[in-house]
Amino acid sequence: MQFDLCGQVALVTGSSQGIGRSIGIGLAEAGVKVVLTARNQKKLEAVQEEIASRGGEAEVLQADISMEEDILHLFDKLEERYGKLDILVNNAGIGIWGKLVDFAMDDFDRLMAVNVRGLYLCCQQAMRMMIPRKKGFIINLSSVVGFKGYPNQSAYTASKHAVMGITKSLAVEAQEHNICVSVILPGGVDTDFIGEARPDLDRSILIPPEDIARCVLFLLSLSDRAMVDQIYIRRKTGSPF
Repeated sequence: MQFDLCGQVALVTGSSQGIGRSIGIGLAEAGVKVVLTARNQKKLEAVQEEIASRGGEAEVLQADISMEEDILHLFDKLEERYGKLDILVNNAGIGIWGKLVDFAMDDFDRLMAVNVRGLYLCCQQAMRMMIPRKKGFIINLSSVVGFKGYPNQSAYTASKHAVMGITKSLAVEAQEHNICVSVILPGGVDTDFIGEARPDLDRSILIPPEDIARCVLFLLSLSDRAMVDQIYIRRKTGSPF
């Protein structure tokens, strides 16, 4: 089955490395014009160069998703440059680990500012661009901890449960405007991020980030008569169901 994404415009947050980098590259290879955003300009430019070397098209717009003014500027520039947004992938996120009894509230607030508030604002701005056109697709990245709990991850888990709540409510609101909203919940993915969260895991058994990009492309490849609300993708060595 073939599907055509050529000419569509996608914004991928947190796309300077890891999962976001793979999603940006995957979308560009499918013919999407990709807007890459994250805090690190040099890393973003490296991803942009890699996409260009593969014949794809990408633009870099640096932004800190924890800062509302950065998000507003990002979407203003995006609308000025392209006049539309077809796909938003909310991938940006941070992790801070520790026992609940010892967890600092400054760290809690910083984590929520990126993982929840930043995502919420990006959804809000994307909807404002998509509603007039009656089309669009928002894909949020949650985590296995969006429905499970692990020790020393209470704050991070709270943020990913919040992503699930936002996604579920937004999906209902967006449906009347013909806008799709889905969520992907990955288990352990082979990135630097997982090395901090789960140092006990052998990296050779972790999910390649390219598999998460394939999940994004799968969602975008469905016909107009089909919809997948969520994808939980786990390590093959993890427990089924």
